[in-house]
Amino acid sequence: MGGEVIILEKKYSERNLQLITGKKDISSHTMDIPEEMLILSEVIEDPRKLPYLLETFYTAQIKNEKAFHFALLRVQVDSDIRMHEDIQRHQQRKYVAETLEKLLYGELMLSVGDNTSLDED
Repeated sequence: MGGEVIILEKKYSERNLQLITGKKDISSHTMDIPEEMLILSEVIEDPRKLPYLLETFYTAQIKNEKAFHFALLRVQVDSDIRMHEDIQRHQQRKYVAETLEKLLYGELMLSVGDNTSLDED
């Protein structure tokens, strides 16, 4: 259940890549994962990297904005669902996703008490 995947000589968590891409079977898609998704995988694996990568995310040419936004949302939802497993780890992962969503999109789509952004398209 979830090991490591090597892409361009770097190790990534298979489970994180599945979550970020939204694909259960990533084995045939590893070379199609955009660089920004790989960096996101690194940051949710080790949230302490976020301060050093904020500018990288801010200036990145994101290939598919909608797919990246949904990757951030999947991390938030997964973190909320798994919060009871390891509260500190999942709070940090959620913080990473929320911070990047605010930085890149200006607001949180899943903010508590405000569903206005869910209606937009």
